[in-house]
Amino acid sequence: MKSILLSISALMISVAGVAAADDPVAVRKALMQASAASAAASGGMMKGEIAYNPAVAKAAIATLNAVSHAYGDFFPEGTGGEDTSASPKIWEDGDAWQQALSKFQTDTQAAVEAAGKDGPADLAAFQAAIGPVLSNCRSCHETFRLQTN
Repeated sequence: MKSILLSISALMISVAGVAAADDPVAVRKALMQASAASAAASGGMMKGEIAYNPAVAKAAIATLNAVSHAYGDFFPEGTGGEDTSASPKIWEDGDAWQQALSKFQTDTQAAVEAAGKDGPADLAAFQAAIGPVLSNCRSCHETFRLQTN
């Protein structure tokens, strides 16, 4: 469990370092790595591959919430292309992108509130809190991410 928390923390620290580099593609990739680590820890607990731990659950939810509020700032016009798996749909249909981002923020904020001060009390509470967030991630990837093999 501690290694998961350390991995999430290390990713968030690397995001801060990348942000200083003023490279929006690098920043959003680092943010997505932090989200992926949180989603992997969440999925592992939901599947029973990792023992449920309320502190890890809370950290995963907090990371996803932080990313949801930072992520949208790193998609300025002209930052698509070969270095990224961001779909051109982000810039072609900005309203749909903003709606998806807003839903991500709403879902993660609801999960933070459901988690409370000490994290979700048990696996069932965690599943109820994180389920909509992970569903949102999947939906956004299907619409706004280029599929690579």
